[in-house]
Amino acid sequence: MKVRVAYIEEPPFYRTAEDRRVVGSDIELAEAVLGAIGVTAIKYVTTSFDQLLPGVNEGRWDMNVPSFVAPERAQQVAFSRAVWALGDGFVLQAGNPKALTSYKALAACGDARLGVIAGKVQVESALAAGVGKAQMVVFADQPEAVAALLEGRIDAFAGTGRSQRCARSPRRPSHSCRRRAAAGRTSFSRAPYVVLRLSCMPDASSTRWQRLERARSPKRP
Repeated sequence: MKVRVAYIEEPPFYRTAEDRRVVGSDIELAEAVLGAIGVTAIKYVTTSFDQLLPGVNEGRWDMNVPSFVAPERAQQVAFSRAVWALGDGFVLQAGNPKALTSYKALAACGDARLGVIAGKVQVESALAAGVGKAQMVVFADQPEAVAALLEGRIDAFAGTGRSQRCARSPRRPSHSCRRRAAAGRTSFSRAPYVVLRLSCMPDASSTRWQRLERARSPKRP
């Protein structure tokens, strides 16, 4: 059985390596689970975040890499059990000159600009904390947002805390911002022919997941 898996560029969870292999902690988890239920071949399809749910529903692929669950998303696709639980983080200008330590701090700084990825939960988290739409700059993916940060077009870039630590460098330090950790789950089409609503998908306490996550996550200095 062959399965098509869609992913985006967001290390350490999933990314395209220099040798064109698709790697990352969530990729290894998917391969382990799919192998256990008899999948013999996996085709990876790279896409943008805002195309994950439409793409799986339209049959362009069979399964998405994990993402946060939101009520409106649950109406569109079927989700697996939780595979991780994560809070948000900022990647910032070196030295954090505007003292942007949370969404509320950013909202209070009228000239601060926050980079977000289209369709991600960080957009709603920022709005709920009072960040104005005019303060947000929407990007297609993590590399585009990080490039904008380095060019000085934005002051902070919001994403999951784990991926933001991977995106940082001495020129762009990361900083956690406060949002309760939320669960991430793999998603599938709701069509009845889809057999991959994996009752065997491990939850966030999985020993194998914890090992993979520790192995792929950058160590703090």
